Amino acid sequence: MTDTMIDRADARDAAAMRATLEAQRAAFTAELPVSAATRKDRLRRALDLVLANKDAFAKALSDDFGHRSIEQTMVTDIMASVKPLKHAISHLDAWMRPEKRSLDFPLGLLGAKASVEWQPKGVVGIIAPWNFPVNLTFAPLANILAAGNRAMIKPSEFTPATSELMKTAFATYFSEAEIAVILGGAEAGKAFSELPFDHLIFTGATSIGRHVMAAAAKNLVPVTLELGGKSPTIIGRSANLPQAAERVAMGKLMNAGQICLAPDYLLVPAEAENEMVAQLQAATARLYPTMLANDDYTSVISRRHRDRLQAHIEDARAKGAEVVEINPANEDFSKQNTNKMPLTVLRNVTDEMSVMQEEIFGPVLPVKTYKAVDDAIAYINAKDRPLGLYWFGTDASEERQVMDRTISGGVTVNDVLFHVSAEDLPFGGIGPAGMGNYHGHDGFKTFSHPKSIYRQPKLDLAGLAGFKPPYGPKTRKALARELKA
Repeated sequence: MTDTMIDRADARDAAAMRATLEAQRAAFTAELPVSAATRKDRLRRALDLVLANKDAFAKALSDDFGHRSIEQTMVTDIMASVKPLKHAISHLDAWMRPEKRSLDFPLGLLGAKASVEWQPKGVVGIIAPWNFPVNLTFAPLANILAAGNRAMIKPSEFTPATSELMKTAFATYFSEAEIAVILGGAEAGKAFSELPFDHLIFTGATSIGRHVMAAAAKNLVPVTLELGGKSPTIIGRSANLPQAAERVAMGKLMNAGQICLAPDYLLVPAEAENEMVAQLQAATARLYPTMLANDDYTSVISRRHRDRLQAHIEDARAKGAEVVEINPANEDFSKQNTNKMPLTVLRNVTDEMSVMQEEIFGPVLPVKTYKAVDDAIAYINAKDRPLGLYWFGTDASEERQVMDRTISGGVTVNDVLFHVSAEDLPFGGIGPAGMGNYHGHDGFKTFSHPKSIYRQPKLDLAGLAGFKPPYGPKTRKALARELKA
């Protein structure tokens, strides 16, 4: 196919996307107002879709990854999609209620009223990533449908089997005027991000997020960006090291570390480093006695990503890091049909190493030491603000110090990852880790427009207050009252 033919195909795809958007917007406008019953019906159909296809999604994801734990998929993609859909259904009536707002004196006293009604925005675009493609489609979709919107979804080209299944499944449960799935690679993703949506949510790498935001800006499309970065884990001196090590290992090895919220690096008291590494070795052996033939342990998504992770390890080794490979059964990872990797702990890391400059997104765990917790806090604050931050310990004063003096998208205390599982907590990043948030009521608000409504009584309030010409003593008296310091 020539470049000219490719350009024409891309133009046709972009035109088809725009036509789908226009059809959805026309159907949305004709349907207004979107009732609670209609919203619940769509949420229930989405729930039925997930449950009816749960086994097929698990198989497709395992095919896409080379191997992915079926049980892990059921927890992180299926259960994690069911929960937000059920949560939205059960709370929708309360979320939709108009909110009464107060008025400045004397407007309320004289009969004026103010309220906020939550209106749907229209058509929302979802660009979903490959690491949790089901959950990171349906979690935002739950909020989008609850808010009364329609959706266009661009799943990742790196999980083709899952994306194809998603397109087929949505076509079975929804008309394309309600929810449409757009397949394709980078060019399709670029064209998708340039559409004049009423809102766009992107989950993925910070580098791609910048391009998505720039594309959306051309049409002044509001964006929610769920990105990533280097989420630090502080091991306090009061921490229970065996417990902390097991919870860090579990979070780091879930999905082979391919999680935007995975603990990216550890900050450990200098005197506890040897013990912490030993406990990580013991915890890994308990969780995964073997890895290569272990159905519980997921593969890295592709050879390219495995090579990228291996390059981080070799760069760290060349620059003086101690490489500790945690391989409980001493398996030969060079002879395999998948891209599985053991957990690799890196000691004596420096900021000159690539592994300390880029989000790792895999089973590689650098360890840095600190003398005082102030040093750990200062190190975190010198870097980009992370999506997640984790602290382990029982010292309430130190916990408060870490909470107050660091800024991150969210925090889990005495574990990792878990704040993302709480439906009633807003989830989102800050700075290069993202902008905006969703989940639960906060997500309903993100994808709704808060329409302000003011109702004026029959009384001539402007005249009574002195704010109607001709201005005179009443005006000056009112101004004098309002302009006091």
